[in-house]
Amino acid sequence: MSSTKYDVIVLGSGPGGYVAAIRASQLGLKTAIVEAAELGGICLNWGCIPTKALIKSAQVFEYINHASDYGIKVKEAEVDFGGMIKRSRDVAAGMSKGIQFLMKKNKIDVLTGWGKTKPGKKIEVEDKDGKKNTYSADHIIIATGGRARELPALKIDNEKIVGYRKAMTLDKKPEKMVVVGSGAIGVEFAYVYNSIGVEVTIVEFMDRIVPNEDEEVSKALEKIYKKAGMKIMTSTEVTAVDTKGEGCKVKVKDKKGAESTIECDIVLSAVGVVSNVENVGLEDVGILVDKGKIKVDEFYKTNMPGYYAIGDVTTGPALAHVASAEGIICVEKIAGHHPEPLDYNNIPGCTYCVPEISSVGYTEAKAKEAGYEIKVGKFPFSASGKASAAGAKDGFVKLIFDAKYGELLGAHMLGANVTEMIAEIVAIRKLETTGMELVKTVHPHPTMSEAIMEAAAAAYDEVIHL
Repeated sequence: MSSTKYDVIVLGSGPGGYVAAIRASQLGLKTAIVEAAELGGICLNWGCIPTKALIKSAQVFEYINHASDYGIKVKEAEVDFGGMIKRSRDVAAGMSKGIQFLMKKNKIDVLTGWGKTKPGKKIEVEDKDGKKNTYSADHIIIATGGRARELPALKIDNEKIVGYRKAMTLDKKPEKMVVVGSGAIGVEFAYVYNSIGVEVTIVEFMDRIVPNEDEEVSKALEKIYKKAGMKIMTSTEVTAVDTKGEGCKVKVKDKKGAESTIECDIVLSAVGVVSNVENVGLEDVGILVDKGKIKVDEFYKTNMPGYYAIGDVTTGPALAHVASAEGIICVEKIAGHHPEPLDYNNIPGCTYCVPEISSVGYTEAKAKEAGYEIKVGKFPFSASGKASAAGAKDGFVKLIFDAKYGELLGAHMLGANVTEMIAEIVAIRKLETTGMELVKTVHPHPTMSEAIMEAAAAAYDEVIHL
Protein backbone atom coordinates (compact mmCIF):
# COMPACT_ATOMS: atom_id res chain seq x y z
CA MET A 1 0.00 0.00 0.00
CA SER A 2 1.29 3.45 -0.93
CA SER A 3 -0.19 6.86 -0.19
CA THR A 4 -0.19 10.05 -2.25
CA LYS A 5 -1.95 13.31 -1.34
CA TYR A 6 -3.92 15.48 -3.80
CA ASP A 7 -6.18 18.49 -3.56
CA VAL A 8 -8.79 16.80 -5.78
CA ILE A 9 -9.26 13.21 -6.92
CA VAL A 10 -11.96 12.50 -9.50
CA LEU A 11 -13.37 8.96 -9.70
CA GLY A 12 -14.36 8.37 -13.33
CA SER A 13 -13.15 10.04 -16.53
CA GLY A 14 -16.34 10.58 -18.50
CA PRO A 15 -17.52 14.03 -19.63
CA GLY A 16 -18.23 14.93 -16.02
CA GLY A 17 -15.03 13.55 -14.53
CA TYR A 18 -12.42 14.67 -17.02
CA VAL A 19 -13.94 18.17 -17.33
CA ALA A 20 -13.97 18.52 -13.53
CA ALA A 21 -10.33 17.39 -13.39
CA ILE A 22 -9.22 19.88 -16.06
CA ARG A 23 -11.06 22.77 -14.40
CA ALA A 24 -9.54 21.83 -11.03
CA SER A 25 -6.06 21.86 -12.53
CA GLN A 26 -6.74 25.22 -14.21
CA LEU A 27 -7.63 26.60 -10.78
CA GLY A 28 -4.28 25.50 -9.37
CA LEU A 29 -5.41 22.35 -7.56
CA LYS A 30 -3.21 19.25 -7.58
CA THR A 31 -5.47 16.77 -9.35
CA ALA A 32 -5.70 13.07 -10.14
CA ILE A 33 -8.31 11.11 -12.05
CA VAL A 34 -9.13 7.41 -11.59
CA GLU A 35 -10.31 5.31 -14.54
CA ALA A 36 -10.79 1.55 -14.82
CA ALA A 37 -11.34 1.46 -18.59
CA GLU A 38 -10.82 4.08 -21.33
CA LEU A 39 -10.30 7.78 -20.70
CA GLY A 40 -13.38 9.69 -21.80
CA GLY A 41 -15.81 7.19 -20.29
CA ILE A 42 -18.90 5.87 -22.03
CA CYS A 43 -19.65 9.10 -23.91
CA LEU A 44 -16.45 9.26 -25.92
CA ASN A 45 -15.87 5.53 -26.24
CA TRP A 46 -19.27 3.83 -26.32
CA GLY A 47 -21.95 6.53 -26.43
CA CYS A 48 -22.27 10.04 -27.82
CA ILE A 49 -19.31 10.09 -30.21
CA PRO A 50 -19.21 6.62 -31.84
CA THR A 51 -22.99 6.55 -32.29
CA LYS A 52 -22.84 9.87 -34.13
CA ALA A 53 -20.15 8.38 -36.38
CA LEU A 54 -22.48 5.47 -37.21
CA ILE A 55 -25.35 7.89 -37.84
CA LYS A 56 -23.15 9.85 -40.25
CA SER A 57 -22.28 6.69 -42.17
CA ALA A 58 -25.99 5.86 -42.42
CA GLN A 59 -26.72 9.40 -43.64
CA VAL A 60 -24.03 9.20 -46.32
CA PHE A 61 -25.57 5.94 -47.54
CA GLU A 62 -28.96 7.62 -47.68
CA TYR A 63 -27.53 10.61 -49.57
CA ILE A 64 -26.05 8.30 -52.17
CA ASN A 65 -29.31 6.37 -52.55
CA HIS A 66 -31.15 9.66 -53.10
CA ALA A 67 -28.49 11.28 -55.27
CA SER A 68 -30.91 11.43 -58.20
CA ASP A 69 -33.07 13.83 -56.16
CA TYR A 70 -30.15 16.29 -56.41
CA GLY A 71 -29.51 15.75 -60.12
CA ILE A 72 -26.62 13.35 -59.64
CA LYS A 73 -26.30 9.87 -61.14
CA VAL A 74 -24.35 7.24 -59.21
CA LYS A 75 -24.00 3.50 -59.43
CA GLU A 76 -25.72 1.39 -56.81
CA ALA A 77 -24.22 1.84 -53.34
CA GLU A 78 -23.47 -1.04 -51.01
CA VAL A 79 -23.08 -1.01 -47.23
CA ASP A 80 -19.71 -2.13 -45.90
CA PHE A 81 -21.01 -2.92 -42.41
CA GLY A 82 -17.57 -3.78 -41.05
CA GLY A 83 -16.22 -0.54 -42.48
CA MET A 84 -18.96 1.45 -40.75
CA ILE A 85 -18.16 -0.17 -37.43
CA LYS A 86 -14.40 0.35 -37.91
CA ARG A 87 -14.85 4.05 -38.70
CA SER A 88 -16.98 4.49 -35.58
CA ARG A 89 -14.38 2.79 -33.39
CA ASP A 90 -11.54 4.79 -34.99
CA VAL A 91 -13.36 8.05 -34.26
CA ALA A 92 -13.85 6.99 -30.63
CA ALA A 93 -10.20 5.97 -30.28
CA GLY A 94 -9.08 9.33 -31.64
CA MET A 95 -11.22 11.20 -29.13
CA SER A 96 -9.92 9.09 -26.24
CA LYS A 97 -6.34 9.89 -27.29
CA GLY A 98 -7.35 13.54 -27.21
CA ILE A 99 -8.35 13.17 -23.55
CA GLN A 100 -4.98 11.54 -22.81
CA PHE A 101 -3.32 14.63 -24.31
CA LEU A 102 -5.48 16.95 -22.21
CA MET A 103 -4.55 15.08 -19.05
CA LYS A 104 -0.84 15.53 -19.80
CA LYS A 105 -1.29 19.16 -20.86
CA ASN A 106 -3.06 19.97 -17.58
CA LYS A 107 -0.62 17.94 -15.45
CA ILE A 108 -3.34 15.62 -14.15
CA ASP A 109 -2.21 12.26 -12.80
CA VAL A 110 -4.11 9.34 -14.34
CA LEU A 111 -4.54 6.49 -11.87
CA THR A 112 -5.53 3.39 -13.85
CA GLY A 113 -7.63 0.79 -12.06
CA TRP A 114 -10.88 0.22 -10.20
CA GLY A 115 -11.38 2.98 -7.66
CA LYS A 116 -13.28 2.76 -4.39
CA THR A 117 -13.96 5.57 -1.97
CA LYS A 118 -12.71 5.01 1.55
CA PRO A 119 -13.31 6.84 4.83
CA GLY A 120 -10.95 9.68 5.66
CA LYS A 121 -11.06 11.23 2.16
CA LYS A 122 -9.21 8.37 0.53
CA ILE A 123 -9.54 6.34 -2.65
CA GLU A 124 -8.23 2.81 -3.09
CA VAL A 125 -7.24 1.92 -6.66
CA GLU A 126 -6.85 -1.71 -7.68
CA ASP A 127 -5.02 -2.33 -10.95
CA LYS A 128 -5.60 -5.24 -13.35
CA ASP A 129 -2.99 -7.34 -11.52
CA GLY A 130 -4.79 -6.94 -8.20
CA LYS A 131 -2.28 -4.50 -6.73
CA LYS A 132 -3.90 -1.88 -4.50
CA ASN A 133 -2.73 1.67 -3.86
CA THR A 134 -4.37 4.25 -1.62
CA TYR A 135 -4.52 7.95 -2.42
CA SER A 136 -5.90 10.79 -0.32
CA ALA A 137 -7.32 14.20 -1.22
CA ASP A 138 -9.03 17.13 0.43
CA HIS A 139 -11.87 16.70 -2.06
CA ILE A 140 -13.09 13.53 -3.80
CA ILE A 141 -15.54 13.81 -6.73
CA ILE A 142 -17.54 10.70 -7.69
CA ALA A 143 -18.31 10.67 -11.43
CA THR A 144 -18.80 6.99 -12.20
CA GLY A 145 -21.61 7.47 -14.74
CA GLY A 146 -24.23 4.95 -15.77
CA ARG A 147 -24.87 1.79 -17.76
CA ALA A 148 -27.70 0.22 -19.74
CA ARG A 149 -30.78 -0.66 -17.71
CA GLU A 150 -31.95 -4.27 -17.85
CA LEU A 151 -35.57 -5.41 -17.65
CA PRO A 152 -36.47 -8.77 -16.08
CA ALA A 153 -37.96 -9.97 -19.38
CA LEU A 154 -35.04 -8.59 -21.37
CA LYS A 155 -31.77 -9.84 -19.93
CA ILE A 156 -28.81 -8.71 -22.04
CA ASP A 157 -26.65 -11.63 -23.21
CA ASN A 158 -24.69 -9.60 -25.82
CA GLU A 159 -25.40 -12.26 -28.43
CA LYS A 160 -29.07 -12.01 -29.30
CA ILE A 161 -30.24 -9.45 -26.74
CA VAL A 162 -27.82 -6.55 -26.80
CA GLY A 163 -27.32 -3.14 -25.23
CA TYR A 164 -26.02 -0.01 -26.94
CA ARG A 165 -22.35 -1.06 -26.62
CA LYS A 166 -22.82 -4.28 -28.56
CA ALA A 167 -25.22 -2.61 -30.99
CA MET A 168 -22.36 -0.49 -32.32
CA THR A 169 -19.93 -3.41 -32.69
CA LEU A 170 -22.05 -6.23 -34.16
CA ASP A 171 -20.08 -8.76 -36.23
CA LYS A 172 -22.55 -8.68 -39.09
CA LYS A 173 -25.57 -6.74 -40.23
CA PRO A 174 -28.80 -8.39 -39.03
CA GLU A 175 -31.78 -8.88 -41.30
CA LYS A 176 -34.38 -8.03 -38.65
CA MET A 177 -34.05 -6.09 -35.41
CA VAL A 178 -36.46 -5.28 -32.59
CA VAL A 179 -35.63 -2.10 -30.69
CA VAL A 180 -37.20 -2.01 -27.22
CA GLY A 181 -37.52 1.57 -26.00
CA SER A 182 -37.81 4.73 -28.09
CA GLY A 183 -35.82 7.28 -26.17
CA ALA A 184 -32.72 8.84 -27.72
CA ILE A 185 -30.72 5.59 -27.85
CA GLY A 186 -33.60 3.59 -29.32
CA VAL A 187 -34.60 5.96 -32.12
CA GLU A 188 -30.98 6.71 -33.06
CA PHE A 189 -30.09 3.04 -33.53
CA ALA A 190 -33.44 2.41 -35.22
CA TYR A 191 -32.53 5.07 -37.80
CA VAL A 192 -29.03 3.65 -38.38
CA TYR A 193 -30.13 0.09 -38.93
CA ASN A 194 -33.25 0.93 -40.92
CA SER A 195 -31.17 3.16 -43.21
CA ILE A 196 -28.82 0.32 -44.14
CA GLY A 197 -31.62 -2.10 -44.96
CA VAL A 198 -32.44 -3.82 -41.67
CA GLU A 199 -36.13 -4.52 -40.99
CA VAL A 200 -36.71 -2.57 -37.76
CA THR A 201 -39.57 -2.81 -35.26
CA ILE A 202 -39.74 -0.34 -32.37
CA VAL A 203 -41.58 -1.47 -29.23
CA GLU A 204 -42.46 1.31 -26.76
CA PHE A 205 -44.23 0.86 -23.43
CA MET A 206 -45.54 4.44 -23.38
CA ASP A 207 -48.31 5.66 -25.68
CA ARG A 208 -45.91 7.42 -28.10
CA ILE A 209 -42.30 7.30 -29.21
CA VAL A 210 -39.74 9.74 -27.76
CA PRO A 211 -42.24 10.13 -24.89
CA ASN A 212 -40.27 12.87 -23.08
CA GLU A 213 -40.61 15.20 -26.06
CA ASP A 214 -43.49 17.49 -26.95
CA GLU A 215 -46.42 15.45 -28.26
CA GLU A 216 -46.32 17.07 -31.71
CA VAL A 217 -42.68 16.03 -32.10
CA SER A 218 -43.55 12.44 -31.17
CA LYS A 219 -46.40 12.27 -33.70
CA ALA A 220 -44.33 13.79 -36.49
CA LEU A 221 -41.33 11.50 -35.93
CA GLU A 222 -43.57 8.43 -35.82
CA LYS A 223 -45.07 9.41 -39.17
CA ILE A 224 -41.60 9.91 -40.69
CA TYR A 225 -40.31 6.60 -39.29
CA LYS A 226 -43.31 4.67 -40.57
CA LYS A 227 -42.83 6.24 -44.01
CA ALA A 228 -39.20 5.04 -43.86
CA GLY A 229 -40.48 1.48 -43.40
CA MET A 230 -40.19 0.95 -39.67
CA LYS A 231 -42.92 -0.80 -37.71
CA ILE A 232 -43.82 1.02 -34.50
CA MET A 233 -45.74 -0.54 -31.61
CA THR A 234 -46.64 1.89 -28.81
CA SER A 235 -48.45 1.10 -25.54
CA THR A 236 -46.81 -2.30 -25.88
CA GLU A 237 -44.80 -4.34 -23.38
CA VAL A 238 -42.20 -7.04 -24.01
CA THR A 239 -43.16 -9.98 -21.80
CA ALA A 240 -40.50 -12.49 -22.86
CA VAL A 241 -37.81 -13.21 -25.43
CA ASP A 242 -37.16 -16.77 -26.63
CA THR A 243 -33.54 -16.97 -27.82
CA LYS A 244 -33.51 -20.71 -28.52
CA GLY A 245 -32.74 -21.58 -32.11
CA GLU A 246 -31.23 -19.28 -34.72
CA GLY A 247 -33.11 -16.05 -34.04
CA CYS A 248 -35.30 -14.48 -31.38
CA LYS A 249 -39.02 -14.68 -30.73
CA VAL A 250 -40.12 -11.51 -28.95
CA LYS A 251 -43.42 -11.87 -27.14
CA VAL A 252 -45.32 -8.61 -26.68
CA LYS A 253 -48.61 -7.52 -25.15
CA ASP A 254 -50.54 -4.37 -26.03
CA LYS A 255 -52.64 -2.21 -23.70
CA LYS A 256 -55.75 -4.26 -24.48
CA GLY A 257 -53.97 -7.44 -23.40
CA ALA A 258 -53.62 -8.86 -26.90
CA GLU A 259 -50.42 -10.89 -27.31
CA SER A 260 -48.29 -11.41 -30.39
CA THR A 261 -44.81 -12.61 -31.35
CA ILE A 262 -42.17 -10.81 -33.42
CA GLU A 263 -39.38 -12.81 -35.01
CA CYS A 264 -35.98 -11.18 -35.47
CA ASP A 265 -32.21 -11.76 -35.42
CA ILE A 266 -31.27 -9.23 -32.74
CA VAL A 267 -33.08 -7.43 -29.92
CA LEU A 268 -31.70 -4.08 -28.81
CA SER A 269 -32.62 -3.18 -25.25
CA ALA A 270 -32.76 0.62 -25.08
CA VAL A 271 -34.84 1.12 -21.96
CA GLY A 272 -32.70 3.73 -20.26
CA VAL A 273 -29.67 3.84 -17.97
CA VAL A 274 -28.96 3.14 -14.31
CA SER A 275 -26.31 4.78 -12.16
CA ASN A 276 -23.01 3.08 -11.35
CA VAL A 277 -23.24 3.38 -7.57
CA GLU A 278 -22.33 -0.19 -6.68
CA ASN A 279 -18.85 -1.38 -5.70
CA VAL A 280 -17.38 2.10 -5.39
CA GLY A 281 -17.28 2.20 -1.59
CA LEU A 282 -20.24 4.45 -0.89
CA GLU A 283 -21.47 2.27 1.97
CA ASP A 284 -18.00 2.23 3.56
CA VAL A 285 -17.91 6.02 3.62
CA GLY A 286 -21.57 6.47 4.61
CA ILE A 287 -22.59 8.40 1.50
CA LEU A 288 -26.37 8.50 1.16
CA VAL A 289 -28.01 6.95 -1.89
CA ASP A 290 -31.73 7.37 -2.58
CA LYS A 291 -33.53 5.45 -5.34
CA GLY A 292 -30.24 4.57 -6.99
CA LYS A 293 -28.90 8.15 -6.99
CA ILE A 294 -26.32 9.81 -4.74
CA LYS A 295 -27.91 12.63 -2.73
CA VAL A 296 -26.17 15.98 -3.27
CA ASP A 297 -26.83 19.67 -2.65
CA GLU A 298 -26.88 22.40 -5.32
CA PHE A 299 -23.07 22.41 -5.43
CA TYR A 300 -22.82 18.58 -5.50
CA LYS A 301 -21.71 18.00 -1.91
CA THR A 302 -22.80 14.65 -0.49
CA ASN A 303 -23.77 14.20 3.15
CA MET A 304 -20.13 13.36 3.95
CA PRO A 305 -17.69 16.31 4.08
CA GLY A 306 -15.06 16.22 1.35
CA TYR A 307 -17.06 13.90 -0.94
CA TYR A 308 -18.99 15.13 -3.99
CA ALA A 309 -20.92 13.54 -6.85
CA ILE A 310 -21.73 14.70 -10.39
CA GLY A 311 -23.25 13.38 -13.59
CA ASP A 312 -25.37 10.26 -14.05
CA VAL A 313 -24.95 9.14 -10.43
CA THR A 314 -27.04 12.14 -9.29
CA THR A 315 -30.65 13.10 -9.97
CA GLY A 316 -30.07 15.48 -12.89
CA PRO A 317 -30.64 14.54 -16.54
CA ALA A 318 -28.27 11.79 -17.72
CA LEU A 319 -26.61 13.96 -20.37
CA ALA A 320 -22.93 14.55 -21.09
CA HIS A 321 -23.24 18.33 -21.15
CA VAL A 322 -25.04 18.30 -17.80
CA ALA A 323 -22.24 16.24 -16.23
CA SER A 324 -19.64 18.65 -17.62
CA ALA A 325 -21.49 21.71 -16.30
CA GLU A 326 -21.93 20.07 -12.89
CA GLY A 327 -18.23 19.22 -12.76
CA ILE A 328 -17.20 22.81 -13.44
CA ILE A 329 -19.63 24.23 -10.87
CA CYS A 330 -18.52 21.67 -8.26
CA VAL A 331 -14.81 22.42 -8.70
CA GLU A 332 -15.25 26.20 -8.85
CA LYS A 333 -17.14 26.04 -5.54
CA ILE A 334 -14.33 23.90 -4.04
CA ALA A 335 -11.80 26.49 -5.21
CA GLY A 336 -13.64 29.28 -3.40
CA HIS A 337 -15.35 30.83 -6.41
CA HIS A 338 -19.02 31.79 -6.44
CA PRO A 339 -20.66 29.85 -9.30
CA GLU A 340 -24.41 29.97 -9.88
CA PRO A 341 -26.30 26.72 -9.27
CA LEU A 342 -27.25 24.99 -12.51
CA ASP A 343 -30.70 25.84 -13.94
CA TYR A 344 -32.05 22.39 -14.76
CA ASN A 345 -35.05 23.88 -16.57
CA ASN A 346 -32.70 25.36 -19.18
CA ILE A 347 -30.87 22.19 -20.21
CA PRO A 348 -31.02 21.38 -23.94
CA GLY A 349 -31.87 17.85 -24.95
CA CYS A 350 -30.71 16.51 -28.33
CA THR A 351 -31.56 13.31 -30.17
CA TYR A 352 -29.53 12.54 -33.28
CA CYS A 353 -32.02 10.50 -35.25
CA VAL A 354 -32.87 11.76 -38.76
CA PRO A 355 -34.51 14.20 -38.69
CA GLU A 356 -32.91 15.40 -35.46
CA ILE A 357 -34.78 16.45 -32.32
CA SER A 358 -33.82 19.21 -29.92
CA SER A 359 -35.75 20.75 -27.05
CA VAL A 360 -35.43 22.85 -23.92
CA GLY A 361 -37.80 24.00 -21.20
CA TYR A 362 -41.52 23.32 -20.97
CA THR A 363 -43.55 21.27 -23.41
CA GLU A 364 -46.90 22.78 -24.30
CA ALA A 365 -48.67 20.35 -21.97
CA LYS A 366 -46.28 21.02 -19.06
CA ALA A 367 -46.57 24.79 -19.48
CA LYS A 368 -50.36 24.54 -19.22
CA GLU A 369 -50.06 22.23 -16.21
CA ALA A 370 -47.81 24.84 -14.56
CA GLY A 371 -50.62 27.39 -14.91
CA TYR A 372 -49.20 29.57 -17.66
CA GLU A 373 -51.37 31.33 -20.22
CA ILE A 374 -49.37 30.65 -23.35
CA LYS A 375 -48.75 31.75 -26.90
CA VAL A 376 -47.54 29.05 -29.28
CA GLY A 377 -45.73 29.70 -32.54
CA LYS A 378 -44.88 27.01 -35.07
CA PHE A 379 -43.01 27.19 -38.35
CA PRO A 380 -42.60 24.17 -40.65
CA PHE A 381 -39.35 23.57 -42.51
CA SER A 382 -41.46 22.92 -45.61
CA ALA A 383 -41.76 26.73 -45.76
CA SER A 384 -38.00 27.28 -45.33
CA GLY A 385 -35.97 28.14 -48.42
CA LYS A 386 -32.78 26.65 -46.97
CA ALA A 387 -34.56 23.42 -46.01
CA SER A 388 -36.06 23.12 -49.49
CA ALA A 389 -32.67 23.71 -51.12
CA ALA A 390 -31.09 21.10 -48.85
CA GLY A 391 -33.84 18.55 -49.46
CA ALA A 392 -34.63 18.52 -45.74
CA LYS A 393 -38.21 19.76 -45.49
CA ASP A 394 -39.36 17.41 -42.72
CA GLY A 395 -40.03 18.90 -39.30
CA PHE A 396 -40.72 22.24 -37.65
CA VAL A 397 -39.79 24.71 -34.92
CA LYS A 398 -42.30 25.16 -32.10
CA LEU A 399 -41.91 27.90 -29.49
CA ILE A 400 -43.98 28.37 -26.33
CA PHE A 401 -44.19 31.81 -24.71
CA ASP A 402 -45.75 33.14 -21.54
CA ALA A 403 -48.57 35.32 -22.91
CA LYS A 404 -48.30 37.80 -20.03
CA TYR A 405 -44.60 38.65 -19.98
CA GLY A 406 -43.26 37.22 -23.25
CA GLU A 407 -40.88 34.77 -21.54
CA LEU A 408 -39.78 31.91 -23.79
CA LEU A 409 -40.97 28.90 -21.79
CA GLY A 410 -39.90 26.14 -24.14
CA ALA A 411 -38.72 25.22 -27.61
CA HIS A 412 -39.17 22.00 -29.56
CA MET A 413 -37.56 21.32 -32.91
CA LEU A 414 -37.62 18.46 -35.37
CA GLY A 415 -35.48 18.75 -38.47
CA ALA A 416 -32.04 18.81 -40.06
CA ASN A 417 -29.33 20.35 -37.85
CA VAL A 418 -31.74 21.41 -35.09
CA THR A 419 -29.27 20.08 -32.49
CA GLU A 420 -27.02 22.97 -33.58
CA MET A 421 -29.88 25.49 -33.45
CA ILE A 422 -31.05 24.83 -29.88
CA ALA A 423 -28.10 26.72 -28.33
CA GLU A 424 -29.66 29.99 -29.51
CA ILE A 425 -32.78 29.19 -27.51
CA VAL A 426 -30.79 28.27 -24.39
CA ALA A 427 -28.96 31.61 -24.58
CA ILE A 428 -32.22 33.50 -25.15
CA ARG A 429 -33.77 31.90 -22.07
CA LYS A 430 -30.61 32.53 -20.01
CA LEU A 431 -30.70 36.22 -20.98
CA GLU A 432 -34.49 36.45 -20.37
CA THR A 433 -35.12 37.70 -23.90
CA THR A 434 -38.79 38.28 -24.69
CA GLY A 435 -40.77 36.90 -27.59
CA MET A 436 -41.01 40.25 -29.40
CA GLU A 437 -37.27 40.83 -29.00
CA LEU A 438 -36.72 37.49 -30.72
CA VAL A 439 -39.15 38.43 -33.50
CA LYS A 440 -37.13 41.62 -34.12
CA THR A 441 -33.74 39.86 -34.04
CA VAL A 442 -32.52 39.69 -37.65
CA HIS A 443 -31.60 36.14 -38.68
CA PRO A 444 -29.44 35.41 -41.76
CA HIS A 445 -31.07 34.22 -44.97
CA PRO A 446 -31.17 31.52 -46.16
CA THR A 447 -30.64 29.46 -43.01
CA MET A 448 -32.50 26.83 -41.04
CA SER A 449 -32.27 29.18 -38.04
CA GLU A 450 -34.70 31.61 -39.69
CA ALA A 451 -37.40 29.18 -38.62
CA ILE A 452 -36.79 30.24 -35.00
CA MET A 453 -37.55 33.88 -35.82
CA GLU A 454 -40.54 32.86 -37.94
CA ALA A 455 -41.95 30.61 -35.20
CA ALA A 456 -41.68 33.50 -32.73
CA ALA A 457 -43.41 35.76 -35.24
CA ALA A 458 -46.16 33.16 -35.67
CA ALA A 459 -46.84 33.26 -31.93
CA TYR A 460 -47.43 37.03 -32.20
CA ASP A 461 -49.37 36.92 -35.50
CA GLU A 462 -46.51 38.55 -37.41
CA VAL A 463 -45.23 35.59 -39.41
CA ILE A 464 -44.23 36.51 -42.96
CA HIS A 465 -43.62 33.24 -44.78
CA LEU A 466 -46.75 31.29 -43.84
